[in-house]
Formats: sequence, structure tokens, C-alpha cells
Amino acid sequence: MKNFLSTHGRALAVAAVLVPLLVLLVLLVYVALRSGPLAPVPVTLVTVESRAVTPALFGIGTVEARYTHKIGPTFAGRLRRVDVQPGDHVKAGQLLGEMDPVDLDDRIIAQTAALKHAEANILAVKAQSQEAAVRNSFAEVQAKRYEQLMSIHSVSEENTEAKRQELQVTHSVLSAALANLDASRQEFSRLRSEREGLIRQRGNLRLVSPVDGVVSRRDMDPGTTVVAGQSVVEVIEPGSIWINVRFDQQRAMGLKNGLPAQITLRSRADEPLAGRVSRVELHADPVTEEILAKIEFKLLPHTLPPLGELAEVTVALPAQKPMPVVPNASVQRVDGRLGVWIVEGDRLRFAPVKTGVSDLDGRVQIVEGLKGGERVVVYRQKALKSGSRIKIVERVMGKSS
Repeated sequence: MKNFLSTHGRALAVAAVLVPLLVLLVLLVYVALRSGPLAPVPVTLVTVESRAVTPALFGIGTVEARYTHKIGPTFAGRLRRVDVQPGDHVKAGQLLGEMDPVDLDDRIIAQTAALKHAEANILAVKAQSQEAAVRNSFAEVQAKRYEQLMSIHSVSEENTEAKRQELQVTHSVLSAALANLDASRQEFSRLRSEREGLIRQRGNLRLVSPVDGVVSRRDMDPGTTVVAGQSVVEVIEPGSIWINVRFDQQRAMGLKNGLPAQITLRSRADEPLAGRVSRVELHADPVTEEILAKIEFKLLPHTLPPLGELAEVTVALPAQKPMPVVPNASVQRVDGRLGVWIVEGDRLRFAPVKTGVSDLDGRVQIVEGLKGGERVVVYRQKALKSGSRIKIVERVMGKSS
């Protein structure tokens, strides 16, 4: 009896130790299967549908002017005055400022006086030429008459030879007078050209707006020395305002002139403006892998946006034909392959796919790999793999389904 009680006590002691261990083991297994590494992964699903996708491009750009007129002198000088400020509206031909003429006005006056003197000289030489022409004509008549008289022996040969010499002298005088007249006219032309050149130089000192526009910049103040070709004032044409925008090359298929666009200026985020693609540049940016395009306003805002302001641009691309569509978040890259996780009953299968265009609502076309009707995983709490246990939920923590 004593041995029995001793053996029974030992069994109870062992049981007292093993039962809690078994309970703990069961709890550990339960926890591992429910919330540990072996627990099912919460996922959200979506059923693949065939629908038409209207793709769109989104890009960031800056406000620019297509036509900017940089107005400045054609040679170095000192700026005398500037009559406009940035933001002023100007008309074509309006005087915006003027350079200091220094001695140009005096040179023009002197050249004008020289031109008048040359003109008077032409008149004098012309009169001399006319006189020489008359004398030459008279000498020709006299020489012919004496030739006739000598043929009938009415005058001597010496007299006739004297008339011949007079004719040669008057002819030489006429030639000299005509040469002087031509030289005087050439001198007059030279002086006139120099005067016109000075007048043009004087005109270039007047800074005149070539178009109706708005002053965008004033780079110089009166008294500043300006070199040839340096801009003093910039004038833009309001109708030439557009957006210089960049788009991702991978998403820019179908981008072309004339497509509708929506422009949202940073200063007017609550007032989207209508626009359209005016030009797609032939040169892309190889560093940022972006395509450059120009977007113009359909109707310019009443208050022009400042040049350089950032703008968000959305371009609507042509609608695509219906085909299977899934959310962008469902497309994953596993072992270098692009695809989606398909749920078939209680099994999980990775299906490689080929994607097409996408829209701004987060949907992407599936060109190959899906037929429609499949249930695919959209969001998951952690990475999936073949054989992963999943639990379908309506929402994954931190992500919307």
C-alpha cells in the first residue's frame, strides 16, 4: 500500500508538470496559426472586369511665354531714361525708354549741312556741265562749217585746224565737267548714306515696343552703361502664354497635338482651366526620361499668371477598347515576372500578365494573362508566396480596398 501511494504520487507530480506544458504548447500552436508567422495573410480581393479605360497623363510644368521680345540698344551707351515698369501694358511703337545720344545729334546736324553743301555743289557742277555742253555743240557746228568752207577753198586750212582744236578743247572740258558732276553726285550719295546711318543709330537709341504686350522685366535703371545687345526691357505677348510641361515617357503613348488638357495653377488650385496640347517636342530629356510638351490655354485667365509659376497639367488621351482591367496595386513583380495573385477556391496562384495603359483612377489594362471574372488580390498585409494561407477581409490595416 505504501509503494502504491508512492508510485501514484509520482505520476500525479509528472502529470502536474506535463499538463501545463501541453496546454502552453497548444496555446503556442493556436497563436502561431492565428496571429504568428503561420497565420493567414489578410487580403482584399477584386473581380476582374472588362471595361474601356480612358488613360490620362499627369505632369508638372511652368508658365512661359512663346514670344518674348528683349529690347535694348545695338551699340554700347548710357541709359538715359526708362518710362515703363513690369506689368505695364504697352502698344506697338510705344516709346519705352531712350539711350543717351552723346554727340549723335550734333553729328547729324553737321552731316545735314554737308549734304546741303554737296547738293549745292551738284547744282554748280551741273551748270558748268551745261555750259561746257553748249560750248562743245557750238564748236562742233563751227568745225563742220569750216570743213565745208575749206572744201570750196573759202577758208584756209590753218583756220579749219584751229576750229578742230577748239572742238577738242570743248569736248575735253565737257568730259571733265561730266566727270565732276558724277563725282559730286557720288559724294552726295555717300553723305546721304552716312546721314541716314546716323539717323538709324539715333533711332536705335529709342527703345520702342515692337508689339502690343505686357512688360515682363525691367533689367536696367537710368544711368547704367549698357553693352550692345543687352536687354533693358522685356515685353511678352499675352496671347502667347502657355505651359512648358514634362510627362513620363513610359506613359506618354498617344500624346499628340490637339488633345484636351486641364491646367491647375498653383496660385489657383480651386480653379482648373481648360487647355489643349499645342506642341509635342521632338527632343526628350534622356536624364529624367521625360517628354516635353507645350500646353496652351483655351481661354486666357483675366489676370495673367506670372512667368515661372508651377502648374499641374492633366491630358486626356484617347479612350481604349474594353479589355480586362485591374487596380494598379494588384500588379506585383515576383521573381522578375510581372503578374497578379489569383484566388481559386482556397488556393493561391501567381499569374504572369502583360499590362497596357492605365488611367488616373489607378486602373490598368491587362493585355495578356487574364480573361475576366478572376478574383485577384489587391492589397495584402505582407508579401505573398505560393502556398501562403490567406484571409479575405474588406479592408487591410493602413490600406483601402
